[in-house]
Amino acid sequence: MTPSRDTRAGLFLDRDGTIIADAGFLSDPAGVVLLAGAKEALHRALRSHRLYLFSNQSGIGRGYYTLAQALAVNARMEALLALPPPGFSAVCLAPEAPEAPAVYRKPSPRFIRECIEKDGLDPARCWMVGDRLSDLQAGVNAGIRAALVRNPDHFSEEVRLFCQTHGLPAFDSLAQAVAAVL
Repeated sequence: MTPSRDTRAGLFLDRDGTIIADAGFLSDPAGVVLLAGAKEALHRALRSHRLYLFSNQSGIGRGYYTLAQALAVNARMEALLALPPPGFSAVCLAPEAPEAPAVYRKPSPRFIRECIEKDGLDPARCWMVGDRLSDLQAGVNAGIRAALVRNPDHFSEEVRLFCQTHGLPAFDSLAQAVAAVL
């Protein structure tokens, strides 16, 4: 039996620093390196949650690389993950540069809200998981739960206080975050 619309679970995932190693403005698919345990964690998560990829890609808006290059990086990541169909239910690569008006760029909740509406997800069963403050803010702004994957390059007192204020859990890896969510 298919679950009813109000019981659908979704897992919104940041890419760089959460699923793959954060290599800065990554434009070469050869540079994709899965983080330890990410593949197995997402295979487990796919059994009970729809997966959504939500990544700020300001390198496009800044002219560092093209959308085609960003899509090639995603294709390489997806090949390495080897998720069974449907894999990611939707992908959002927000191309806006930080100084441009944000449409989809996190902390905008637009992509999450659109997916919740389109796919009939239950916000109470949805999570945003990422390694930056903007990931957490996008989840909170969308009215879903959020979890931090600690990344020493992006962890700050501001991130710690945001987690504390909003009661958000923090984990050392995506694998730990997924285990807690499931």
